[in-house]
Amino acid sequence: MLSSVLQLVTWRIEGPVMGNAEALFLVVAITIITYLSRGGMILLLAGRDLPEPVTRALRNVGPAVLAALVVTFVANPDEANQGVTLPEGLAVAAASLIHWKWKNLAVTLVLGMIVFWVTRELF
Repeated sequence: MLSSVLQLVTWRIEGPVMGNAEALFLVVAITIITYLSRGGMILLLAGRDLPEPVTRALRNVGPAVLAALVVTFVANPDEANQGVTLPEGLAVAAASLIHWKWKNLAVTLVLGMIVFWVTRELF
């Protein structure tokens, strides 16, 4: 099995070593593994209530991830290609005000992206 896996990932000068059957098997296997790894907790916890402390903690995941992405992008512009451009800065400012006003993550994301797209086209 190991030798066949190694053959699947090695290339010869003429092209890939695998045939159609091996490629199909590989796609199906990776699909199943990806589905189980991403959906495993959802499948295990379906129909069950989470404890209240876990539910309270999960409410903060979305804003925390959004804040981490924004702070990383703003704080280290060398790794973020060209730094913060005017449309991105306006979108962050608009999203901040929108979230302060309505405190709804979905509204914040949608309206912030609309501001970004519009200002990107204008500037």
